[in-house]
Amino acid sequence: MIVPVILSGGSGARLWPLSRAMYPKQFIRFFDGQGSLLGATLRRVGGKPGFGAPIVVCNTDHRFLVREELQRAGVEAQSIILEPVARNTAAAVATAAIAACTKSSDAVIAVLPSDHLIKDTTAFIACVKRGAEIAATGKMVLFGVPPSGPHTGYGYIRRGRACDDGSFAVDAFHEKPDCDAAQRFAADPDYLWNSGIFLLSARQYLEELDAFAPAILTAARAAVAKAAEDLGFLRLEEASFASAPQLSIDTAVMEKTKSAVVLPMDFDWGDVSSWASLWESAPQDADGNAVEGDAILVDTSRSVIHSDRSLVAAIGVDDLIIVDTPDALLVADKARAQEVSGLVSRLVELSRKEQAQHLRNYRPWGFFETLSLGPRFQVKLLHVNPGGRLSMQMHHHRSEHWVVVSGTAKVTIGGAEKLVQENESVYITATQWHRLENPGKVALEMIEVQLGSYLGEDDIIRSDDIYHRAADETR
Repeated sequence: MIVPVILSGGSGARLWPLSRAMYPKQFIRFFDGQGSLLGATLRRVGGKPGFGAPIVVCNTDHRFLVREELQRAGVEAQSIILEPVARNTAAAVATAAIAACTKSSDAVIAVLPSDHLIKDTTAFIACVKRGAEIAATGKMVLFGVPPSGPHTGYGYIRRGRACDDGSFAVDAFHEKPDCDAAQRFAADPDYLWNSGIFLLSARQYLEELDAFAPAILTAARAAVAKAAEDLGFLRLEEASFASAPQLSIDTAVMEKTKSAVVLPMDFDWGDVSSWASLWESAPQDADGNAVEGDAILVDTSRSVIHSDRSLVAAIGVDDLIIVDTPDALLVADKARAQEVSGLVSRLVELSRKEQAQHLRNYRPWGFFETLSLGPRFQVKLLHVNPGGRLSMQMHHHRSEHWVVVSGTAKVTIGGAEKLVQENESVYITATQWHRLENPGKVALEMIEVQLGSYLGEDDIIRSDDIYHRAADETR
């Protein structure tokens, strides 16, 4: 049985401003409109013959987004493992391998990033099964992609001697190259892109980790042993997991083991790692533009145009990235797409909220979206899913006026409960305990007008929360 291990802990900084720390690229619906990247990954392996229930490893902040994607895909996970801090892929895979071994000591895990574009599911499944057969013989299998051209955004593998099973020994790993090296690698048939997809015996991976990076294994074992179950999530113990060195699976194990082999993939593959790579995989118009949203283009070619709301008009430009969101606009040379992550680092240094959140903020009960913000006031749209229930809460510095737009709200203020219908409203003064919930079968939408001297999301005190959020988690 192949156990899919889906890594969903990335931040997707190079796809800012569409990708944000609290809503990264694996949850975004990109150009094809077929759902999120994570959802596509789940559907690709979920319920397939020979595959077990997946293990998903994700950031604690994204846990409810992951659960929602599982529900949309109709896939039940074996486990959703929550990383309290980011420690790269070696530690993440170690925790999943430990979990897989508790079910079967002979488990073969398929390590799958959550941000790949793979259209031919049949060919992908066949390749994974072939890789699993090779992994069962004691080899550690890495999928390699025949380059379609020079690319500085991918790592490369130089393959060596051919094996009887269709794989190749790994001669060398190369990190993301400069332009000249990428040209040489792309022209040499012995070089393959490193896809980041692995087929491994879970037990063997842990043994190799013990040999080459024992501190990671020690930290992972302790984090799992001290983990806590919470609403169906497995929360790794923070202090133990944080002690793991931050190494990728390639650096920690694959570059050191003598068991590594590379299996060339025989299906189309795309890695949505930057706006340039997204452009390569997206549908394009006659001028080579990948357009999502409302745009009028004149003498514009080979560009990425993405707009969430506003009309984008471009005249006489080539090879640009133009991404317009309600609170941030990116204009960049497509050849410098990899530098967007450096821009995000700059936003972090400046403590700019645009690196972390959109104006639309997702919560386990639904979402809220900022519509207008000014001195001492803020207007929001609240969308509460059927059965959604906000925490019982209180604010020191703001009062709130709620107007129901559609659906029915159950409102608790102090000890009193009431149903509020469409076109009705309630008012909550500062320091009053209150709760909002949706008792109906359709979504509840409300306009919330906040008034006060401080309107930050951290002005919230909870006394009860069905989602078990920590004190420092907002709303």
